[in-house]
Amino acid sequence: MSYLINALSFLLELAFGAAAALFVLRLLAEASRADFHNPLSQFVYRSTNPVLAPLRRVLPNWRRINIAALLLVWLLMLLKRVVLFALLGMFPRLAGLLLLSVADTLDFILMFYVVLIFVWSLMSLFQVERYHPVYRLAGTLVEPLLRPLRGKLVVGGLDFAPWAVMIVLILARLLLVSPLTDLGARLALGV
Repeated sequence: MSYLINALSFLLELAFGAAAALFVLRLLAEASRADFHNPLSQFVYRSTNPVLAPLRRVLPNWRRINIAALLLVWLLMLLKRVVLFALLGMFPRLAGLLLLSVADTLDFILMFYVVLIFVWSLMSLFQVERYHPVYRLAGTLVEPLLRPLRGKLVVGGLDFAPWAVMIVLILARLLLVSPLTDLGARLALGV
């Protein structure tokens, strides 16, 4: 029976992760003012707008942060946790469940940035066309994180700024998200 639960958990993680990735892309694209004429940006906008448009009437942006998209990512993580606990036949406490979904949201965004920086770095190593939609969008999204270190960590013609940023993001996952997840799990299970 646990094999079936593992398989269902994997499929749930995949489905909720794909949906959350769209809204995180929308959130980051708006925050970094990505080029709207990029076909990938238009796809993200068209696929998320039917859900976000009604919410944005109630939850306007704060500066360049799309609060509605952030709330939807958090709600997706909350729903994912509820379904995963239900698969296990457990009924968690609300405070722990809310904290776990906050930790999951933060972890998802941090890991999204790690993967995005890695993919962007890999594409720049292989001389991908600079006007490729994926390369342009990824470059726009990672630029705010790389800008403070740009040109300061160059050794032998190689810029190590992406690696430094990825290390900081992974440390944030280890030092910030992991304790939040542990605390949320203890609160949810009443331990």
